[in-house]
Amino acid sequence: MDSMTTEAQQPEPVAAPNLEELLASPARFINREFSWLQFNRRVLEETLNTAHPLLERVRFLSISAANLDEFFMVRVAGLEGQVRQGIVVLSPDGKTPAEQLDAILHEIDNLQMEQQASLAVLQQYLAQEDILIVRPAALAKEDKDWLSTTFDDEIFPVMTPLSIDPAHPFPFIPNLGFSMGLQLHSKHGKEPMTGLLRLPTTLDRFIRLPDQGSAIRYITLEDVVGMFTHRLFPGYEVRGAGTFRIIRDSDIEVEEEAEDLVRFFETALKRRRRGKVIRIETDSEMPASLRQFVVHELGVPDNRVAVLPGLLALNTMSEITKRRAPISASRAIRPISRARPRTRRRLPRRHPRKGHGGPPSV
Repeated sequence: MDSMTTEAQQPEPVAAPNLEELLASPARFINREFSWLQFNRRVLEETLNTAHPLLERVRFLSISAANLDEFFMVRVAGLEGQVRQGIVVLSPDGKTPAEQLDAILHEIDNLQMEQQASLAVLQQYLAQEDILIVRPAALAKEDKDWLSTTFDDEIFPVMTPLSIDPAHPFPFIPNLGFSMGLQLHSKHGKEPMTGLLRLPTTLDRFIRLPDQGSAIRYITLEDVVGMFTHRLFPGYEVRGAGTFRIIRDSDIEVEEEAEDLVRFFETALKRRRRGKVIRIETDSEMPASLRQFVVHELGVPDNRVAVLPGLLALNTMSEITKRRAPISASRAIRPISRARPRTRRRLPRRHPRKGHGGPPSV
């Protein structure tokens, strides 16, 4: 009886795949875009490789994020253009452009969450080496006073506060533009409004605070701006705020038969600056109503919006890998004077074929 039961439970032998069918099947190929994402995942895995110095591991995180931005601007934008034009030609692995786009967007969401997890691990290791990224709640009064002066001297002059209402439509935001959205309520009974602050790319993303002993402390630019929004929007208080970042279509299709390539590229580069928005990344602190407002104004579908739990624009993490001289709270700057030489020595001049006997005789 037991032998009969054992024989009945044995799995049926699996037939060997037909070699001709396998060679003709698209399943033998790996999708090009998916393969690139796996490469970038291997770059990200180097952030957890303890054989590398710690700051080099932070740099790998920055490289991985920069690679993903470029992937969006070119590869994802190209697929979205094919979907928009109704192209249904199958790729070598047997997928339509729409199927490829859905698959890689899902994989990108997973990859970005892995980047955030790597950032959390790296921050723990950085803290053990007294390198900290602090939030405003952890600042002492001396730090806030120092940041107040820094804001007035370096940040406030290059900021342009914008209000968004029927008379002031949503402004243009450049590719990889990093901005803050604000829900503002008037202290004097005026109508509430939505504010927008575009963070200038000329400023460092991470501001180094005056050193405390051996600790090297940084605070993000958006946190500093958030501390002093009352100076940018006097008479209003912030009820909700968050940061967001956009990625635009930057793909350029070269026409080989163009009559004037120089003029073609000039036009293409100008057009690329205002390419279609294909991705919005927001932080998890942004209120849902404010996020929906931004998404609606930029005309982006919901599957192109990513809500990330940590820092945005991880490509800027490379800034903290650049060690600088200690910063003192006094901010004393001593100009360097370069003294001119007291005497000028006349240099001899020699002209060709003068005083050298002329050309050699043949």
